[in-house]
Amino acid sequence: MLARRRWLLAAALVLLWSGATLGESLPGPSQPVEPITPIPPPPAADPRKLALGERLFRDVQLSGDDSVSCASCHDVRSNGAGALERPLPADDRRQRLNTPTVFNAALSFRYGWEGSFRTLEDQVAGSMADPAFMASSIDQALTKLKHDPDMVRQFTEAYGHGPDGASLTAAIAEYERSLVTPDSRFDRWLQGDTGALTPQEQEGYRLFRSMGCISCHQGANVGGNLFERHGIFHPLAAPKPEILRVPSLRNVAMTPPYFHDGSAPTLDDAVRKMGYAQLDQNLTEDEVSAIVAFLGTLTGNYRGAAVAVDHGSTAP
Repeated sequence: MLARRRWLLAAALVLLWSGATLGESLPGPSQPVEPITPIPPPPAADPRKLALGERLFRDVQLSGDDSVSCASCHDVRSNGAGALERPLPADDRRQRLNTPTVFNAALSFRYGWEGSFRTLEDQVAGSMADPAFMASSIDQALTKLKHDPDMVRQFTEAYGHGPDGASLTAAIAEYERSLVTPDSRFDRWLQGDTGALTPQEQEGYRLFRSMGCISCHQGANVGGNLFERHGIFHPLAAPKPEILRVPSLRNVAMTPPYFHDGSAPTLDDAVRKMGYAQLDQNLTEDEVSAIVAFLGTLTGNYRGAAVAVDHGSTAP
């Protein structure tokens, strides 16, 4: 009963957002209220801090054994994540959770699958200290960076002093805030380009709203702004952790595999399983195809190129 009441609440939220009854046609991109909004531009930033943050993001000195960097799991040359179900650190121990993309992560209200971090700076420090990721610490990384004359120079130019813990995490966080992917076809449609979506893609968005997906996946990041229990009606993936930060669906067509345990290899599979587990809906093949088509319109651009599927490239 509790699960069904939660679904009814989600349906009520859909009605509130759309101003329509379930099953009605979409109001169209010219309507002033949409539950999804276009990606905003990245915040203004000092280019020296951005350059330092990008360099640190790729620097293996931040790891305990100088073997991996942030970019080892989050390759911004492709999808901002990786191609593996769960990334493999240097000792080949599989990590507990699938790697989410770093693209648009700054638009989320918490960071990590379990929302363990409130700021990007805290998330950077946490990843460095986590034995499953970098197995290091701020102090250990600073010892190395302070012995790198070029790094000391770049920190001084950006922050007015040599490396310290605050500037180390701030620079990486500054860079991560720049990793937004605007100008998806769906954003163009929201902004009034009525030809940006095909009829099937528009039908997919209508279904996405009317079935209740929009109750968890909305806002500029199409998710990332609340916690939810998975497996509301039926089991979905690995049972633990049970409560997760709802992931963003931006660029979702480019970030297989899916779910916190990486157990859904394709987007079709993920949509079908989500409909059953979270909404108690057995989606038809046409419904799955339409929703997947809509999700494909959420692929944006980074540095002038469309976000692409990672096929196993190795980042430094």
